[in-house]
Amino acid sequence: MSTIVGDWRLVGETVIDAAGQALPPFYGPEPLGFASFTPAGRMIVALSDGRSGPVDGPRSYLSYCGAYTFDGTQLVTLVDGASVPQFMESPQIRNARFEGDRLILRIAGSREIKGVVRELIWRRIP
Repeated sequence: MSTIVGDWRLVGETVIDAAGQALPPFYGPEPLGFASFTPAGRMIVALSDGRSGPVDGPRSYLSYCGAYTFDGTQLVTLVDGASVPQFMESPQIRNARFEGDRLILRIAGSREIKGVVRELIWRRIP
């Protein structure tokens, strides 16, 4: 099993609707994100629209931290701090898989939007 422990940089985001059509990424065409997972079971993540300069409308941003467990296929975070208070209401669950040096996390559970598949693609920071 690959380990999730370490630091990761967001390198892509895909959003697909129920009909299989691509939707605009939540974090814009240049997503910016960093995640860190410690051996002691703590994590922190920050995600943002990474475009420089002004953008039309609000700029997406999310951050949260907490204790996590990872069994090789599912990441569960018990959030104790977040930019979106609703993240603290229930565990944040992500389905996970490794593809080479990449970690792909798919939103699962109560935060999932019906029929929409959303994946965040991370690359380990050496």
